[in-house]
Amino acid sequence: MKIKMMYTYLNSDLTQIEKELEETIQANSALLRQASLQLLKAGGKRIRPVFVLLGGKFGNYDINVIKNVAVSLELIHMASLVHDDVIDDAELRRGQPTIKAKYDNRIAMYTGDYIFARALELMTEIENPLAHQILSDTIVELSVGEIEQIKDKYNFEQNLRNYLLRIKRKTALLIAASCQLGAVVSGVPQEDHRKLYRFGYYVGMSFQITDDVLDFTGTEKELGKPAGGDLLQGNITLPVLYAMGDEYILSKVKTVHEGMGRDELEEILKLIQGSGALEKSLELSNRYLDKALAILDELPPNKAKKSLRDIAKFIGKRKY
Repeated sequence: MKIKMMYTYLNSDLTQIEKELEETIQANSALLRQASLQLLKAGGKRIRPVFVLLGGKFGNYDINVIKNVAVSLELIHMASLVHDDVIDDAELRRGQPTIKAKYDNRIAMYTGDYIFARALELMTEIENPLAHQILSDTIVELSVGEIEQIKDKYNFEQNLRNYLLRIKRKTALLIAASCQLGAVVSGVPQEDHRKLYRFGYYVGMSFQITDDVLDFTGTEKELGKPAGGDLLQGNITLPVLYAMGDEYILSKVKTVHEGMGRDELEEILKLIQGSGALEKSLELSNRYLDKALAILDELPPNKAKKSLRDIAKFIGKRKY
């Protein structure tokens, strides 16, 4: 089953959000407008807006209110991708040239800043102080996570705690905030919107670990970029951490550098793939997924709860 089949009853609202996204990133500058639209048209699952809407279904759901949160969260995610591509010197995203590749680093950075600013502008429509506190805290942690990732590039002395904290900040917290903010602006009681936050956090952790495994198992067509790209860029993900428990693999991984040839990299990827590290990584992903599903059991029954369960299972098991 495709993920979009799990929430077809949200289709009209998601169509509205897609239109709002396009309208929001319009700019007087033709170059800024073209760069922003390029990123938007590249696609994406829009999973954060979906989580916002589903969180809202546990309260007094009003699309005219909640759409501002949904669009804002997606824009923040989009802006972070633009900045990521500059930091990683990435040429491709979802199989398409990145903004930095099509234009340059300066245009990409200002495009990311513009999209980010538009996200914050949208949130001014929300009068709930708690919503703004949650969002600002999330953005602070997201920024720290990005800095930590830069600092840890090609750092082969990392441990599991470093990795988990990094993906918490980089991925999980924004998904957690999406689930919680949709609920907060819809008047969901504190006890339940905090549970939705924890659900989103655990799903986000599972999502990122699975994503890191897919970087070793997916094809370039499936990934939209060459397999093993994270390692080549110096990002030490969970499969690499586990595989480096073997001294021989550790010695090979330590030779990875930015200009490494594809043949040399492929040899190291095969060592990691055959080490049992991918299976061990998926075991941890599944543990986070189980925690997310357990929290759902504590929430009131409704259609949104079933969708959240289905999406969580899809995210944990996906193979592109």
